[in-house]
Amino acid sequence: MVSPPLDDAVDAFVNDTTAALNDLARRASVGRKATLGQDAVSEAFALATAFVDADGNHTDEELWALLAAFAGRYSGLSGLTAPDDLRRRGFVAGQRAWIETPSEVFDLIASADGKFSTGDGWRYYENAMALAYAICAVDEQPSSSELQALDRFRAMMLGTLERCRVSHPITGVPVRTATPPAETAAADPAPRAAAAASNPADAVEAARPLEDLLAELDGLVGLGEVKTEIRQVANLIAVQNLRRAHRLPVVDQSRHLVFTGNPGTGKTTVARLLAQIYRTLGVVSHGHLVETDRARLVAGYVGQTAAKTTEVFTQALGGVLLVDEAYALARGGENDFGREAVDTLVKLIEDHREDLVVIVAGYPMEMTELIESNPGLSSRFPKTIHFADYSNEELVAIFASLCERNSYTLRTATEQRVLAWFADQSRDKGFGNGRLARNLFEATITRQASRVVTITDPTDEQLCMLEPVDIV
Repeated sequence: MVSPPLDDAVDAFVNDTTAALNDLARRASVGRKATLGQDAVSEAFALATAFVDADGNHTDEELWALLAAFAGRYSGLSGLTAPDDLRRRGFVAGQRAWIETPSEVFDLIASADGKFSTGDGWRYYENAMALAYAICAVDEQPSSSELQALDRFRAMMLGTLERCRVSHPITGVPVRTATPPAETAAADPAPRAAAAASNPADAVEAARPLEDLLAELDGLVGLGEVKTEIRQVANLIAVQNLRRAHRLPVVDQSRHLVFTGNPGTGKTTVARLLAQIYRTLGVVSHGHLVETDRARLVAGYVGQTAAKTTEVFTQALGGVLLVDEAYALARGGENDFGREAVDTLVKLIEDHREDLVVIVAGYPMEMTELIESNPGLSSRFPKTIHFADYSNEELVAIFASLCERNSYTLRTATEQRVLAWFADQSRDKGFGNGRLARNLFEATITRQASRVVTITDPTDEQLCMLEPVDIV
């Protein structure tokens, strides 16, 4: 089997890595340039075999692709002509461990990039990810283990670049594995009944790099399982895009999602980021988020619900439509107009499947009832991502982030008081999570203001410091 994606990825990786190693040798006055090209080939082969081994299933297709891409390049394959030859020689089994730690070659290149701003560390990262994607694209449907391996490999390399203080060669921005989001889950507004923009195409900005969006995702407090799910969604789309670009068959999969969880768990924030990720990966054309709910979709008279639903749906074209508390659409009786809204949504989703993603959100049990209420929903919303409640410690972190963004400071004793306050709250259905943290923050700064206003000529520290007594 010939794999053009893998051939191209190996070529780019070997050429750029050889150039980077030659530059290192020149700087160190090391006279071994004749072997550096083979070092780059060995590095590429190790990376490729690691991803073949990622799921422990070494398919003939993957091994044929290795032979085709590395025959004539890698001397260790001399005389090997079939997949079973690779299996017998143990070239692949156990290689997955290579993904977990930076190789000596990558560490050297990244360190040099951090010192001399060569750009080679970032190019290694891009070429290595392309090679990893190419291996995952050999099989028609990459496995979950392969998608998870892509995520770990990306995190390991970005962590190495950050440790070596590497900056992006074009923007000059230092590489970060996690960046504070512009709007965190704590700052999520209450669900808006109105759409976010009436004509998002009027102000379309350039698509953001995937690495920046994933770093912003990682910068959110908590949401560990959600982050893993979103990164796997992104990895799968990237692999499918690669297969599509090389005219290889792609398994058709729905991009629509169900978000479940209590209020304030970051569903809107993640949906907004996901909309941008979808745009970067070419799933949608604009990447804006339109939020809506039953009140915005359902009318009180016969024939009006379909029109209202269509209007909101049209505003979301090219982006993501988030239907909050979507279960409310199926809560009425047989004659309730909410069911008409669901039927209209199902038809519109089918008619505009190429440039729109719909996310329906709400409590877990109620969302299950909604999906089961219409046969068209279960097939179009096959994936559910659950947003668990924040722990008390995570709520303190959200509270602290609100303080930092608004130039307030916390004493250790105040932070302990905040933790105790969250621990005292009842965690029943409808627990407020991030909204609860915001409510506490707003109540706290109100109490602090009432205290500070009695001080004659307060200092900056007094104006900014939150004391235990300020906590409700």
